[in-house]
Amino acid sequence: MDKRTLKVLSWLSSSLALTLSLLLVSISIAKEPELTPPAEFSAYDTPDDSGDSITLVWKAAPYDRPSVNYQIYMSESGSGEFKKTAEFPSNSHYQRELGRPWWTKRFTDNYHYFIVKSGNGLTISNKRNYFFKLAATDGEKIMESSIASAASYPNIFNFSMLNNFSFMILFALVLLYAISHAKKNPNIFLRRISGIDAVEEAIGRSTEMGRPILYLTGSGDMSEAPTIAATVILGEVAKKVAHYDTSLKVPHRDPIVMAVCQEIVKEAYIEAGRPDAFNEDSNFFITSDQFSYTAAVDGIMLREKPAANFFMGSYFAESLLLTETGASTGAIQIAGTDSDHQLPFFVTTCDYTLIGEELFAASAYLSREPILVGTLLGQDFGKAVIMSVLVIGTVLATLGTVIHTDMFSYFLDLFKDFK
Repeated sequence: MDKRTLKVLSWLSSSLALTLSLLLVSISIAKEPELTPPAEFSAYDTPDDSGDSITLVWKAAPYDRPSVNYQIYMSESGSGEFKKTAEFPSNSHYQRELGRPWWTKRFTDNYHYFIVKSGNGLTISNKRNYFFKLAATDGEKIMESSIASAASYPNIFNFSMLNNFSFMILFALVLLYAISHAKKNPNIFLRRISGIDAVEEAIGRSTEMGRPILYLTGSGDMSEAPTIAATVILGEVAKKVAHYDTSLKVPHRDPIVMAVCQEIVKEAYIEAGRPDAFNEDSNFFITSDQFSYTAAVDGIMLREKPAANFFMGSYFAESLLLTETGASTGAIQIAGTDSDHQLPFFVTTCDYTLIGEELFAASAYLSREPILVGTLLGQDFGKAVIMSVLVIGTVLATLGTVIHTDMFSYFLDLFKDFK
């Protein structure tokens, strides 16, 4: 390669280096977009709320970046003093972040938003007009928007939760159909639970040993579903007790529950054809105090040594004290509760345990009451739908993340809980 060629190559390389340097310098000294007053600033009543907030909206600006902040000012009158209520980076609070469902409105990043609501010393009163001003600042300059005003009003209906309302109506219709179907078809199949088989075993054991059966309906009142299920099971136990002429003891904490159980047991003896064997003292009230009741029941267990103990309903800290004492007397013990925090104690100390919804399933299985059976059938249908949605939703959400698309959100929003 001759000297002329080397000089040309050297000149070209120098020119290229100089050009790149000038380009980098020009990029580094390029001016960032200058601040301008925020555009299209407006205020309006926040939709679908209880009337304690106002939403502010303005158009995104070219200078939106972390070094520029937006400041929200509020006043109770247009000519009064404006006080700063919030400040945040200008590259945040885009409308896409609102998290509202598609059937209300689909938002983009072209506009910002901020919700001024009651709290932290700030109060937004219903039907009162408030004035707002927005400012953009980089620490040196500050550019203010025009003043916007709005009043807050409570809304009758929250359209963001329209999906929840629709599913509630749909599920109610399914339940009504299931109950109607159960009334027309009394022989609907229900899976038998092992704890149900133990009921006859426990009653038979008490009859053979000549010892009473102790039945507890839990710590709840008659407004609680576990207590209702416990009383239904009590009626079926009482029928078998009447048939075998076994002694039944049902101590209570709640006088209303006691009165209901008395009528249930009486009706059970009548249906069993043994009204003469009914003893009104089989249901008796002890006390409403939690641990006084527990001590009294423990005393009954130790003195009379029942051959079978039933623990049905909702329980609290007394559960282990009751079941441990019953286990020490050698009684066969059957428990059923939806109190998940007490289930470990029942599983440990009882021979059979109806876990969670098995308590309600057992009441439906034993009584064959169409309303209970239909409700159980409707719940199973609801669970099947929920499990299917979980699987399909997981697949679609994963697929949407992989291919970077929001097209699946139209389906996923249907099953979200929007506030």
